[in-house]
Amino acid sequence: MIVRILPRFCRLTLTSHLHTMKFGESQMSAVLRPGVKKLASIFDDHGYEVRIAGGAVRDLLMGKVPHDLDFATTATPEQMKSMFESEGVRMINAGGEKHGTVTVRLEEENFECTTLRIDLVTDGRHAEVQFTKDWLLDASRRDLTINAMFLALDGTVFDYFDGSKHLQDRFVTFVGEADKRIKEDYLRILRYFRFYGRIANSPDNHSKEVLESIKANAEGLKKISGERIWVELQKIITGNYGGDILIKMVECGIGPFIGFPENFMCDNVRSVYKRCEEANITIKEMHHMTLLASGFSNEEDCIKFIARVKCSKKEQELLFHIVDYRDFAMQASSFREIKDHIVDLVIGEKRNKDIAFLYVSELLKYACRVEYLKEMNQWVIPKFPVNGNMVGEKGIPRKKTKAALNDMLQEWKKSDFSLDTEQLLSTLDVTRYQ
Repeated sequence: MIVRILPRFCRLTLTSHLHTMKFGESQMSAVLRPGVKKLASIFDDHGYEVRIAGGAVRDLLMGKVPHDLDFATTATPEQMKSMFESEGVRMINAGGEKHGTVTVRLEEENFECTTLRIDLVTDGRHAEVQFTKDWLLDASRRDLTINAMFLALDGTVFDYFDGSKHLQDRFVTFVGEADKRIKEDYLRILRYFRFYGRIANSPDNHSKEVLESIKANAEGLKKISGERIWVELQKIITGNYGGDILIKMVECGIGPFIGFPENFMCDNVRSVYKRCEEANITIKEMHHMTLLASGFSNEEDCIKFIARVKCSKKEQELLFHIVDYRDFAMQASSFREIKDHIVDLVIGEKRNKDIAFLYVSELLKYACRVEYLKEMNQWVIPKFPVNGNMVGEKGIPRKKTKAALNDMLQEWKKSDFSLDTEQLLSTLDVTRYQ
């Protein structure tokens, strides 16, 4: 669906009430770094307005120190380029200019400066934009009210859609009509859930209107690339109320369009998140794939999801490992079984030791086997005392070396890794490999 937006009607279709407030010097000190002051001075000297936009304003209002600062300005990209060239300021990442963004480097920091704009035509993924000098029109095109505020460098906050009140109430909603904002970019469905996890103070305080709009537009996520979906999804999974939000997403019908199986295991998701919380395992310290595995019942589900989001090989292997071995981890009756599993990975399958320890530690977190996790962190994997050359010296054919080594590995595990080289080689019945 292509959405055409008529700029001259923007003021009529959105209800806005400009609300301003002012930060004190102590609050502004968090953002008025040397590079920011220099940037502001350059814009001011050339007669253009510049304000901090979006996330940094939100963070300051929540009492957090913002790390990344994005700027909005009345200057066009060409005006910015001319201005920065005259001031001898280095510009980088020229690819952003077609979207109105010029990135500069000042005082060892990069700053993105984007021209105020309105969306003329959107197709659910991309937008054709037109530059403007109207701060309200730019705020009107943003996704959520909490992201539609600006901060002047004198400390004045410009809030057109009650974003500051919504932050205070821990309420997340779209600018104007949710249906329109979502149709402009369907990724906003996932951004809504991500920010809900960051802002809300209860797991299920969603606006009924917002959820209905998400359900009506869920299929639009088919247009969004798997990579963009995965970036948002990772943050949702390990964020606040991650399990509840995943379940809510499935209830809204999003699952099939982001790679989830039809039988996504909501009950198991709820159980794993609750179990981890009760075991005092910090969700934010778990790998996102470990938690997401709770929704998949088999490898086939995993394969379809991987094809949709195009995650990394390491993430793929971790997902398979959790799904394949979670029952083993839940049922293990001694740490010795865990040690054997690690040895199978590192020595039997020749996996990188650090990767193997990561996979097993995540497996133990999933199963909430805290006692085994502690033991594993103190355990050093022993060195396997035999190798292929030793097997060859026993007269075993080269093509049978792997089988012989595996047999000795099993004997070594049975001895709790106590058998030495001579003892292990003595277990070999050479005639079996002829």
